[in-house]
Amino acid sequence: MKSTRILLTLFLVLLVAIGLIGCSSNTTKDDEKDDQDTAQNETDDSTDDSDEDADEPAASGGTLRIAYSAQPPSLDQHLSTAAATTEIMGSVYEQLISVDSEYQIVPQLAESFEQSDDGLEITFKLREGVLFHNGKEMKAEDVVASMNRWKDLPGGRGQFDDAIFEEIDEYTVVFKLDKPLSTALTALSQGGTTFSGIMPKEVVEAADETGVTEFIGTGPFKFVEWAHDQHVKLEKFDDYVSQEGESNGLVGEKAALVDEIIFEFVLDPSTRVAGIQSGQYDIVHNIPNDNAILLEGTPGLVSHVASGISTMVAIPNKSRGIFSDVRAREMLAALIDYDEVMTAAYADPQYYRLSHGMMLEPQEAYWYSEQGKEKFYQNDPEKAKKILEEIGYDGETVTIITDREYVTHYNAAVVLQKQLESIGMNVELQVYDWATLLDKVKDPNEEYDLYAMGHSLRADPTAIYYFGKGEGGFTESEELDQLLEEFRNQPTLDDTKEVFDRIQKWHWEYIPALKLGEVSRTEFSTDKVEGLRHQGRMLLWNVSKSE
Repeated sequence: MKSTRILLTLFLVLLVAIGLIGCSSNTTKDDEKDDQDTAQNETDDSTDDSDEDADEPAASGGTLRIAYSAQPPSLDQHLSTAAATTEIMGSVYEQLISVDSEYQIVPQLAESFEQSDDGLEITFKLREGVLFHNGKEMKAEDVVASMNRWKDLPGGRGQFDDAIFEEIDEYTVVFKLDKPLSTALTALSQGGTTFSGIMPKEVVEAADETGVTEFIGTGPFKFVEWAHDQHVKLEKFDDYVSQEGESNGLVGEKAALVDEIIFEFVLDPSTRVAGIQSGQYDIVHNIPNDNAILLEGTPGLVSHVASGISTMVAIPNKSRGIFSDVRAREMLAALIDYDEVMTAAYADPQYYRLSHGMMLEPQEAYWYSEQGKEKFYQNDPEKAKKILEEIGYDGETVTIITDREYVTHYNAAVVLQKQLESIGMNVELQVYDWATLLDKVKDPNEEYDLYAMGHSLRADPTAIYYFGKGEGGFTESEELDQLLEEFRNQPTLDDTKEVFDRIQKWHWEYIPALKLGEVSRTEFSTDKVEGLRHQGRMLLWNVSKSE
C-alpha cells in the first residue's frame, strides 16, 4: 500500500482561489513573490509573512469584519469556480484529504487513507464523531453523496468520469478508478476553487442544476446568511470537532476564535482603503498595489502579502469570431507587450513575474519545459500587422469583456485594447459586473472575443482552466485530449514530466490562452487582528481580535 502521507515535490494549487477563475486580483508585495500563483492558488506557498504555524491565540470573541473585493456568483463550493466562493466558504467546508503548509497530502475528515498497489482503489477511513452544522454526524453516506456529485462538476469533471465512491461501512469509503490516475490524490486534496467539500447526503440530493439550497459543512464556522450585494455572514460553530495536532496549512487544529465573520462586499478599492484606515473593517481584501505602497508603515495597520496567488491570463474566445483562427491567436502572441499589461494591472514589476511556462514558478521545479520559449514576449507589432493582413482582417469589431470589481482585470483589458488598436484593429471594451462576466465566459453563444482574468491554477497541468471545452475560451483539441489522458494514465508523477513537455509544445502551437504574468496579493488588517495566515486564500480559523 502507498503511504497515507505523500510528499509532493510540486506545489499544489489551492485556489484559491482565488480563480479561476477566481481571480486573483491584485497583488502586493511579494514576500518572495513566490510564485506567483503558486499555483496560484494553490501554491501560495505563499502563506504570507505570517503563514508560519503560530501558537493558537487566546479566544477573543467579537465580530471580524472583512471588506471583500468581489461578490461570489454562488456559495456552492462544488459548483462555483470563483475564488470568492472558496475564500468565503473555506471555513465552512472541509475535505477528506487536504495539504499542510509544505503541501504534503494528509487526512482531514479522513482518519487515514490508502491507495492500492495497482492504483485503482483509494480507501478512506473516516474520523468518527465529526458533526455537520445541522447536528448530524458525518458518515460514509454523506461522503459518497458529496464526492460523487463533486467528481461530475468542474472540480472533478474530465478526470474522474468513470470513477465512483462507494460505502464499505459507516466509517469507510472506497474510491474506485477504472484505470490508474497519477493526479488522483492531488485533485482530491487541492483546496482551491471547486474543492471537494463534504456536505450532508440530504443536501446533495436536494441540489438542482443551480446548486445546493443549504450551505452545511463540518468546518469551524457555519453559514448564517447571504444578503446579495451586501454581505455573507458566518458564525462560530460551537460543536465543531477539530482535528488533533498542530495547526499546519489547511489541516490540524482549528478553532473559531471570533463569534462571527462578516464578508462585506466593497467593490471600490478606495472605499476599502478608507474603511481600514477608519477602523470600519478589521481586514481588507485585495488592496491595489499603488494603495498598498501608501498604506505600508501606517500605525495600527499590518500588511499580509500572499505570494503567488494567481496568474493573469488573456483568454481568446475560440468558438467564434476572429480568434477561432489560430493565426489570429498567433497574432496576439506576437503583439502583446506583457510588461505594459502587467504594470498597468499590478503597478510595479516587483509585484509580478513573467514566464513562458504554463505552470507557476514553484511548480517549475517539477514541471518545466523550454518548449515555446522563443514564442514568448515577442512584442513585435509589425509581425502582428502582417498576420492580420494574411487572415484578411477588414476592420471588424473585436470585443473585449471585463469587470471593474477586480481592478486588475479592467486595467489589463484597457491595455490590451490599446495594443490591438495600435495595429489598426477596431476594438470595443464592454464592462460588466463580476457575476455577469462569469456567466458570459461560460456561454459559447456570447459574442465576445477576448478577456483577461486572474486564474487560480489547479494541482496539476491537466486541470488548467483554459484547457476546458467550456469556459476558459472553449478549447477543442483532440491532440490535447490525448495528451491529458496520457498524462493522467502515467503510473507516477515522475513519469508525467515527458508528457508535460509535449503538452507545453502543443500549448504554444494551439495558443488556448496567454499567461500574462504570475502575481501575488496584499491584504491589510488592523493590529488588533492576530493569527491571520494565507495558503491560497485567507485562513480564518485560529484568528482572534482584541478590543
